[in-house]
Amino acid sequence: MTRLTGRALRLTVFVGENDTWHHKPLYSEIVHRAHAAGLAGASVFRGVEGFGASSLIHTSRLLSLSEDLPVAVVIVDTEPRVRAFLPRLDELVTEGLVTLDDCEVIRYTARGDIQGETDAKGKRSL
Repeated sequence: MTRLTGRALRLTVFVGENDTWHHKPLYSEIVHRAHAAGLAGASVFRGVEGFGASSLIHTSRLLSLSEDLPVAVVIVDTEPRVRAFLPRLDELVTEGLVTLDDCEVIRYTARGDIQGETDAKGKRSL
């Protein structure tokens, strides 16, 4: 498990929920690549409303426009590790927004902080 405290860099990738990479959700591919790169963590957040470069508003309130809601993939790790990961996004993110923010990690611990075995995909067995 990666240990992380203190100064860090937050990478946020904003894409559409329907964006894909080889027939899989783009946000999922980004998370899996971040995991394979050994980054400290990644989370995906689904928006309820938003617009981007197209200026078309996507909202969960109207059925006709709720098909491509905004999705944010947030990754936090040390600055060198996040910057080293950026080239891996170049081929994936052809539309969207990628931002970097300085942040400070106060606490980073696993649930129960139990050292357990994980499978090949990094998932902990119960």
